[in-house]
Amino acid sequence: MIKNESGQSLVELALILPLLLLLLVGTIDFGRVLYMQSHLHLATQETVRVGGLGASDAEIITFARNYVHVGDKTSLHVLISPNETSRKSGEYVTVKLQYPIDFFTPFLSKIIPPTFTLSAQSTIRVE
Repeated sequence: MIKNESGQSLVELALILPLLLLLLVGTIDFGRVLYMQSHLHLATQETVRVGGLGASDAEIITFARNYVHVGDKTSLHVLISPNETSRKSGEYVTVKLQYPIDFFTPFLSKIIPPTFTLSAQSTIRVE
């Protein structure tokens, strides 16, 4: 008995290819989020050091926007506590950076909100 198996590989590829592409794009998204989170954490540490040296809120925000090199800089939210009028030497200043990130992976918005916000914060004593 002779079997005709022409096209079998094409059918198998058609069945597996969407899953492989979904896995590939998911891996890329995970890498992007991991990189952005670590970069945002480092940027927060450097920005709070500027605040600890007595910089104004405007200088801190400008430094943070110039330091962060991921995506759109205007989407970066810089929260400073306390504000510059209440900061005194010997007290603590906290800087929190928030950055929204969109995912490339299809169907991931069913599990995670379409726009996910990464955030990092750091505190230092004002000199």
